Amino acid sequence: MPSVRNAKFWRWYRTIPIVLMILFLAFILVVEVLPIDMVRNVFFPVNHAERIDDAAQRHGVDEHLVAAVIRCESGWNELAQSGAGAVGLMQLMPDTAKSIAGLGLVDTNAYDPNRLTDAATNIEYGTAYLAYLQSQFENEDQVICAYNAGIGAVQGWQAGSTGASFEDVIAYPETREYLNSVHEAKRQYEKYYPSGMSVS
Repeated sequence: MPSVRNAKFWRWYRTIPIVLMILFLAFILVVEVLPIDMVRNVFFPVNHAERIDDAAQRHGVDEHLVAAVIRCESGWNELAQSGAGAVGLMQLMPDTAKSIAGLGLVDTNAYDPNRLTDAATNIEYGTAYLAYLQSQFENEDQVICAYNAGIGAVQGWQAGSTGASFEDVIAYPETREYLNSVHEAKRQYEKYYPSGMSVS
């Protein structure tokens, strides 16, 4: 009797991964054959598209990167708040927004750093912060990691790299996963919004 049970277990053990793989391939096939507008609207919707494009152009940041950060940080939830106190679409810490305002990178008359749950304000400060990180680091991987782990952590990883690739010296598993997630989201936004986020 135990051998029959074992045989059934191993049969299911082999079957489940195969079924999951078939479902995944079916999903990929459906995505590839559906009209691009439908895929974009269902799987990669963008809110506040014009604001993203405007802020990205004003600060010299790739709009696809801004959208990818929003997707990975908050899933487009304007009211998102983390346990650490990060707020809004781009999950900004209030102190970070105030620092960006203090550097004169954002017009505080138009965008109050105390209103980070306002989508336009959050996008403005988050994009300005990405631009600031671009001025501090030499490549996009470092910018994305600094957005997640902080400037000091990335500078420390850089200092300890001594010939290794940057990805190999990322000390936080969460940051490595975040980097991959942002890159994947950015690839999808580039594919479905090649002319910018505010495509009709």
